[in-house]
Amino acid sequence: MKRRELIKTIGLAGLVFGLKKTAFAAPSKSRKGPIVLSTWFNQSQTANVAAWNILENKGKALDAVEAGVQVSENDVNNCCVGLGANPDREGHVTLDASIMNHKFQIGAVAAMERIKSPIHVARQVMENSPHVFIVGKGAQEFAVSQGAKLEEETLSDHAQKSYDEWLKKSEYKPLINIEKNHGPQMPMELESGEFNHDTIGMIAMDEEGNLSGACTTSGMAFKMRGRVGDSPVIGAGLYVDNEVGAATATGHGEEVIRICGSFLVVEFMRQGYSPEQACKKAVERIQKATPRNPKDIQVGFIAINKKGEYGSYALQDGFDYGVTELNKSTYQVKSKFIL
Repeated sequence: MKRRELIKTIGLAGLVFGLKKTAFAAPSKSRKGPIVLSTWFNQSQTANVAAWNILENKGKALDAVEAGVQVSENDVNNCCVGLGANPDREGHVTLDASIMNHKFQIGAVAAMERIKSPIHVARQVMENSPHVFIVGKGAQEFAVSQGAKLEEETLSDHAQKSYDEWLKKSEYKPLINIEKNHGPQMPMELESGEFNHDTIGMIAMDEEGNLSGACTTSGMAFKMRGRVGDSPVIGAGLYVDNEVGAATATGHGEEVIRICGSFLVVEFMRQGYSPEQACKKAVERIQKATPRNPKDIQVGFIAINKKGEYGSYALQDGFDYGVTELNKSTYQVKSKFIL
């Protein structure tokens, strides 16, 4: 097992917005929120701000996570979330998303095209339909019926460039999801394109101590048409139990689905494991269960328990996440991972 010691702290508008490198942070003191975590610091440094703007004004965790991940969905330069992301192997951008609140209410969409904000549609599925999961053309039609605009089907400049390059060999070899060039350089200073990942997952606790989560993605670049990963699957990419905690995942979705990953993390917390221990046990389950070489894949989990403690664990190095809370303490972060 590799080990590194890192201390990363970023001040943002008087808040702690800490960089958590592939592993678990020292548990924070037990409390009721507010607090918000999201995967991949390169995204979370802006997504958490949007979520925090709601939480610090005594808003609901559900509203916060929706607003937070929408920042990534609306970023046309994002490689892997929203309509600006990389397409499937036939050149279509398809989007997946799920949302869950503290009352076990859920909504999800998958393989949806030409709709700008899949997380908002997922919430509308939860609140305005008799279903919990709508896919493909039906999801698109439902979104339009709820007032969404049907966007033109065009690739962003960076997605078109990536797709043209992929077509030269048409080989499906997804890169392991990592943030590159760690070391002393902070992710916000990295040049465009120096990261590769496919999801933003966000979990939050509001002032009342209620939990909610959201997860949104365009999925693996150049996937088979119709492929759906873990992000829209409640219990795989996202799960919330308001009596226990919340968890979300990122990485190779097939492996997360294989073990019902986020549900498993929450169940481990129910058994008394801390968030970081629960994430680690889920990662160990993936390492044992996957038919693939674990060195060829990456999966990371983040989790919050009902006390407001949080943590993370990943299959291998290169996973990070962002935390925003009122506490101004500096956290020592121990990088722990399986491989």
